[in-house]
Amino acid sequence: MADATAEFFEELGRREYEPLLASASGTLRFDIGNGAKTERWHVTMRKGAIAVTRRNDGADCVVGAKKALFDRIAHGEANAMAALLRGEVTVEGDPHVLTSFQRLFPGPPRRRRRRAAPAGRKR
Repeated sequence: MADATAEFFEELGRREYEPLLASASGTLRFDIGNGAKTERWHVTMRKGAIAVTRRNDGADCVVGAKKALFDRIAHGEANAMAALLRGEVTVEGDPHVLTSFQRLFPGPPRRRRRRAAPAGRKR
């Protein structure tokens, strides 16, 4: 799998404006642990305007997670809020900022429903 975390934040930074955040303002720093190394992503939201950097600045909300888990969140394979409730994600500061931001995480991949086979036919 490619680096889903980097792709998520880089794509977010390219958007520059996100309608889902039109009423949200605040800063978040994501501290993503990868062994002995910590990757940091700093996100600024101002009423839909969004900026992403790799700065290690202070933030209204600091989110911590392991790299493997955050890759799954960024890829839509894990739910950030469920991971938070399980204690796999840590949050320091204002959790309301994260609540606004979490709308940007992708949902689970769509699964194709199988149609019922016509009567008398087997699949």
